[in-house]
Amino acid sequence: MTDPDAVTAAVPDPAATAETRRVAVVQAAPRLFDLPETLRRFRDLLGRAAARGAQLVVFPEAFVGGYPKGATFGATVGRRDDEGRALFARYRRSAVVIPGEAFEEITAAVAAHRVHVVVGVIERDGGTLYCTALLLAPDGTPLAKHRKLVPTGTERVIWGRGDAGDVVVADSDVGRVGMAICWESYMPLYRTALYQRNVQIYCAPTVDERDVWTSSMRHIAVEGRCFVLSANQYATRADYPPGFFPPGFFTSDDDHDVIRGGSCIVDPFGNLLAGPSFGGPDLLVADLDLGLLDGAYLDLDVVGHYARPDLFSFPTG
Repeated sequence: MTDPDAVTAAVPDPAATAETRRVAVVQAAPRLFDLPETLRRFRDLLGRAAARGAQLVVFPEAFVGGYPKGATFGATVGRRDDEGRALFARYRRSAVVIPGEAFEEITAAVAAHRVHVVVGVIERDGGTLYCTALLLAPDGTPLAKHRKLVPTGTERVIWGRGDAGDVVVADSDVGRVGMAICWESYMPLYRTALYQRNVQIYCAPTVDERDVWTSSMRHIAVEGRCFVLSANQYATRADYPPGFFPPGFFTSDDDHDVIRGGSCIVDPFGNLLAGPSFGGPDLLVADLDLGLLDGAYLDLDVVGHYARPDLFSFPTG
């Protein structure tokens, strides 16, 4: 039986070509604890994406500041050790203060290439670190800053919790852009909050490398009738300092992948426009036809005609 959604998606409206936006998803890694090298990589990757004509470039979660996969920070229930505190101090010193010198370097690079950017950073505010996503306009001006609402698992040892004050979908020249950091995409009410705000381009920076992540991104695209851009890191041993990983972290001497990627771009009908890409660094580029969105709502609007507020009532703030 023919899938009616697939047929709809395959017949673009010629009048909608003026609504096409070229986007890019970066699959790469920073150098943990080396902020200058990480910023150099950011500038280089941003330049490559801009050279491909991208109007919006999405970087992974924790790209500036790094994702310390495998680290315990010496924390067990009821006890912390000095070695873990020293590691946290090193991590904290490579985080981004907003505003601050590293933040200004990021915004200057964006302004130099005149593109919209979503980038994950580890933000330092007072004594606390946050896993944060930034949406920057082509002149480097911040359009939105969102802190991860609930750090996942043992991330809670090193990152603070975000709050409702920065749940936002921002207007931009490329469309209405929202951000969901990693497992925020598994929070149904958070997704609903973005749908209520009419998200058109759902950006999902992550470090979730599992095969099932792609299925989640395709589901969200269909559920929210939005384009989904998921950027994941591809990181190897070389992106981390010598001696960083605990014994037994790797299964063999030949095992070198730390985060294996899985970035993808999905249209509002769940079709993969690019990716998923595994096993190496990558730059995914696709053209989004925002004209598809009007037709996509024919049979599904989960916060409109397909909702049942008479049966289900949730906060809308």
